Amino acid sequence: MKQLTYCIIILSLVTAHLTAQEVAILKYNGGGDWYANPTALPNLIKFCNENVGTLMNEKPETVEISSSTIFQYPFLHMTGHGNVVFSDEEAQNLRTYLFSGGFLHIDDNYGMAPYLKKALEKAFPNTVLEELGSDHPIFNEFYKFPEGLPKIHEHDGKRPQALGLFHENRLVLLFTTESDLGDGWEDPSVHNDPEEIRTKALQMGANIVLYAFKN
Repeated sequence: MKQLTYCIIILSLVTAHLTAQEVAILKYNGGGDWYANPTALPNLIKFCNENVGTLMNEKPETVEISSSTIFQYPFLHMTGHGNVVFSDEEAQNLRTYLFSGGFLHIDDNYGMAPYLKKALEKAFPNTVLEELGSDHPIFNEFYKFPEGLPKIHEHDGKRPQALGLFHENRLVLLFTTESDLGDGWEDPSVHNDPEEIRTKALQMGANIVLYAFKN
């Protein structure tokens, strides 16, 4: 009976989120700073609302990875610099969310990649992140990025990568690394990036949001 009740709750939440147009910040465990770039997502939401026709709440909620609340949102955003750890329950909840129609964008704020990959191996065993080619629709959803993911901050000077996890031919998870889109979304005074760089970051972010809402 308990399992049946849980399934009914999840089904109702999934149905609700299919018509929603909201994003939330994903809070995770392990010691990593999930709260990094506090102005980033509100700025991206504002940009999307003003430029690509979305109607999102400009003050995004924070949801915990183990909570059923994540099913209320079609788009989750995750960032940080450090460690990421998923419990068995959290890994299962994330899998169910993504395989039920949800979308997760993880933006490496520099140094997150090695920890994240271990956590993803637990949540999605025997699944490999695939690099998206520059011809993937996400780079042409609204704004055009013929060379793929833009480089926002140099860090190690490596090329930016957009890595995806697919389920039944649907992109359910996007991991952007060596790009640092979130830094480009922050208030101009935080990193003093040129306006051209910030605009590229916001436009790429808008593409990701629109792609997730449509798919």
